[in-house]
Amino acid sequence: MPKISERMSLLGTESAFEILAKAKALERQGRDILHFEIGEPDFDTPENIKEAAIKALRDGYTHYCPAPGIPQLREAIAEHISVTRKIPVSPEEVVVTPGAKPIMFYGILACVDPGDEVIYPNPGFPIYESVINFVGAKPVPVPLLEDRGFSFDMAVFEKSITPKTRMIILNFPQNPTGGTLLEADLKRIAGIAKEKNIWIFSDEIYSQILYEGQFVSILTLADVKDQTILLDGFSKTYAMTGWRLGYGVMPKTLAEHVTRLVINCNSCTATFEQMAGVEALKGPQDSVAKMVSEFKRRRDLIVSGLNQIPGISCRVPQGAFYVFPNVKSFQKPANQIADYLLDKAGIAVLSGTAFGKYGEGYLRFSYANSQENIQKMLHRLGDALAGGNPPAIR
Repeated sequence: MPKISERMSLLGTESAFEILAKAKALERQGRDILHFEIGEPDFDTPENIKEAAIKALRDGYTHYCPAPGIPQLREAIAEHISVTRKIPVSPEEVVVTPGAKPIMFYGILACVDPGDEVIYPNPGFPIYESVINFVGAKPVPVPLLEDRGFSFDMAVFEKSITPKTRMIILNFPQNPTGGTLLEADLKRIAGIAKEKNIWIFSDEIYSQILYEGQFVSILTLADVKDQTILLDGFSKTYAMTGWRLGYGVMPKTLAEHVTRLVINCNSCTATFEQMAGVEALKGPQDSVAKMVSEFKRRRDLIVSGLNQIPGISCRVPQGAFYVFPNVKSFQKPANQIADYLLDKAGIAVLSGTAFGKYGEGYLRFSYANSQENIQKMLHRLGDALAGGNPPAIR
């Protein structure tokens, strides 16, 4: 076999899919596995959205379309962002992609050169660090502190800014912690980015899954539109993970560069799915409200249950559908605890270190699962961790 490119050694992965595969293998052996590892809503895509896609197929939306997206969806996204973020957005500033991840890849690829530095949250979505490494830049992690509700360690953030800083990545509500950024911190970050002429990459994929207060984008707080890439999509809010439909909002000039990356990589996004996206944004939103209400009930159930298990402490997340309990009292590496829970208790969870080095001492549970399964998981978890430090964890 010919040699594989050396750059492939720089590209990381997403552990949730690896643990899912291991859990599925155990299920094929007859094991009963409770899935709390994968981050996707367990609700079905709303009927009106599915019907819009079916109608689009019948109406002939089965061919190539403009690389940055069909006009109808770009207009709907521009209107949605204009209203929700309280800034004027034009369709020319929108690029539609097959899923939101390409916006991470294309945005970093278009804005960051080898040797540049990129600041990102840690623990955080692992693809940030993966892509930063892949383009030859230096990842600069900023810890998310539990005692600040898993918000930025602003002292570390400010010390991390150097003349080589090219981009600051933000994500809130946040994966894996469910935390948010304080408004005062956002304003400070925006001020520094403005002063130093640094790109801001704002991952707002969980913006509509918020349980307390109102979501506030950095674009709403500060005049940084000309240096910000906003990422959002349909996977989480509308339970459309398998549809692969996302988008970025960015300065028009950058959108033109990102469009060239789209042309070189995937040509365009499926047209009938884009028509479903129009319906998602413009149609009834009651399914979103119902889903978020149910997630809130599950959040309260899992947090309460985790805090009743000796050795575990868990903060109440403000958004997304993850809890990030502290398991440091067991004095074992988090990945060993996660392996033990899967092998011995049939509970699939992720180690906090799957999201970066500052995730050590934590586990991530996705509560995109039924209340019945949450109760079942809590019972198994309590049994598995009885005694405070089970010697079987190794």
